[in-house]
Amino acid sequence: MYALIHFFAFLFITGYALYVFAYLVYSRISFIKLGKKSNSIENFSQRVNEVLINVFGQRKLFKDKKSGCMHLILFYGFMIIQIGLIEIIIKGFIKGYEFSFGNAHKYFSLLQEWTTFLMLCAVLYASYRRYIEKLRRLQFKRDAKAAFVYIALSTLTMSILLLLGFETVMLGHQPDFVYAPFSGLIAAVFSGIGTTAGAVLFYVFWWVHLLTVLSFMVFVPQSKQAHELFAMFNIFFKKAGPVGKLAKIDFEDEGVEEYGVGKIENFTQLQLIDLYACAECGRCTNMCPASGTGKTLSPMDLIVKMRDHLTEKGSGVTSHKPWLPGFLVGSSAISRSVIAKSAAQETAATVETPNLIGDVITEGELWACTTCRNCEDQCPVANEHVDKIIDMRRYLVLTEGNMPHEATRYFQNIERQSNPWGINRKERIKWREECGDIEVPTVNETEEFEYLFWVGSMGSFDKRSQKIVQSFAKIMNLAGIKFAILGNEERNSGDTARRMGNEFLFQQLCQENIANFQAYEVKKIVTIDPHAYNTFKHEYPEFGLEAEVYHHTELIKKWIQEGRIKPRKEVKEAIAYHDSCYIGRYNDIYDIPRQILRSIPGVKVLEMERNREDAMCCGAGGGMMWQEETQGKRINVDRTEQALQLNPTVIGSNCPYCLTMLSDGTKAKAVEEQVKTLDIAEIVERSL
Repeated sequence: MYALIHFFAFLFITGYALYVFAYLVYSRISFIKLGKKSNSIENFSQRVNEVLINVFGQRKLFKDKKSGCMHLILFYGFMIIQIGLIEIIIKGFIKGYEFSFGNAHKYFSLLQEWTTFLMLCAVLYASYRRYIEKLRRLQFKRDAKAAFVYIALSTLTMSILLLLGFETVMLGHQPDFVYAPFSGLIAAVFSGIGTTAGAVLFYVFWWVHLLTVLSFMVFVPQSKQAHELFAMFNIFFKKAGPVGKLAKIDFEDEGVEEYGVGKIENFTQLQLIDLYACAECGRCTNMCPASGTGKTLSPMDLIVKMRDHLTEKGSGVTSHKPWLPGFLVGSSAISRSVIAKSAAQETAATVETPNLIGDVITEGELWACTTCRNCEDQCPVANEHVDKIIDMRRYLVLTEGNMPHEATRYFQNIERQSNPWGINRKERIKWREECGDIEVPTVNETEEFEYLFWVGSMGSFDKRSQKIVQSFAKIMNLAGIKFAILGNEERNSGDTARRMGNEFLFQQLCQENIANFQAYEVKKIVTIDPHAYNTFKHEYPEFGLEAEVYHHTELIKKWIQEGRIKPRKEVKEAIAYHDSCYIGRYNDIYDIPRQILRSIPGVKVLEMERNREDAMCCGAGGGMMWQEETQGKRINVDRTEQALQLNPTVIGSNCPYCLTMLSDGTKAKAVEEQVKTLDIAEIVERSL
């Protein structure tokens, strides 16, 4: 009788749990399908390679080596013990059952035991990091669901060893300390309780293990553990092409009623996978310059709030299914899940839900982003935060006309005079008057040139940045490079306008610039501005640009190697080098500037704690250069303090925006007389 009850209880509970799990997973898929269809998937082999590296290789997780090792054990351990789970389930119905591996079964047993033990150690270590060590990034999300994960995994692993130990007692076997060391130890401790008591305890822990497995399975789709299901697909389907490249808006499509994203379902389906792939590990928020200096923006919270909003909107207000009680599904939003996409769409259209912008995501969060991509670089599941923020900015700017007054002024100045300050556009070439004997011809003053030198608005109008332009122009003169500038025909690159959400203004500037490049048959472009460099190189080609694009550090390095210029004069400076976001994380240029500095006699390169891909943003990107920081600490001051910890004589950079922010930082710390801020071009010029 007991055997029948045991069997039918197993069938009912397992079948029910599998149904609930499938229901929840399908509901998430239906919510994702509310989004707009994405373009076809290309580069299949490259995508598979990304999965191999970042899922099975866990590359991003090893940015934190301790967490990486812990997660690697859990990741592979969980897969390995699933094989043993099948054997364990059968053991509950066939006394003493073992897989028919013959003599090799003892090695299978050894693998299972050590895997289970190491998983338990990893879970305990994870608990230690969150609750005792209190790792900062984990404190961003310290809730009951996180505790449940630790409890469930601890119970799952311990119950395996306990049921195997009591199975040995039940069967009256001698403990095996070689191939079953942990369960063998348990069997040895409890060997005196007898076979009957051993059988009772075996079935107790067999049920504990089974119920834990099934409960955790049902828990996964409705929690941060959903990343176990969606992360692999998120990495596989992540946006192809250059990192940070923004999607083009087709303004000629007369069927479009609003631009940008003002509703969650207006994101693409591939963007929405991000929401359920999020592991809530806090790595993104931990590295975010806005979050780190007291702004309202937290990249992790942004994703989590959007995920909850999508779940709520997809779920609507349909009542509980009688066969899907809330205590199993965990939350009212999830228990009200719709199964079919059509049902989800109908509900989403008829039920009042909070507004995405304003109620779910505040405008303050959107405008605090510097677009530095530190969050995306850290994310182990390849979530892309920046493009979502910019899509929502686009909605505010292009559809609602709602933006900070500084942004309004910036756009007006660009539209009228093609520079952020609104200075007369005819003064764009005025900086050339202070060049002395440095030759800086315009495209109309020379018959031929190899490089078009894109000076940019900072280089043309900002007094401090003009010195960088002059230094680089002098270097080109000494290297014998034929170059020219557009002079007063040059316009703004449009990069900042695009990142601030004004796609229309960006496209207008882009088309005008490309027309100019084509008119003068430009084949190579060099610029001191990483933002212009990035947009010319990766975004302008979509609009018709066909030209090689260089950052000035790339060419300086090349000319040093070719012997065109030779840094000989000693420059006795200890330089704390700052990586620009748009050269570093956007274009993976880290070694070139350092190689240039190390080629200069007397220079000592100092590395800040946050350097290379982990480098902190200066605070200028995403339009923040032109807006006031009204919350928390100023980002540029925080970054300057990090540099000053090294006691440098110079803070070096490769970006006029960064240099301005760091210069302001040294002034704020009253050290501008002791610590200079210089671009690499200026440092090289001193050595020639």
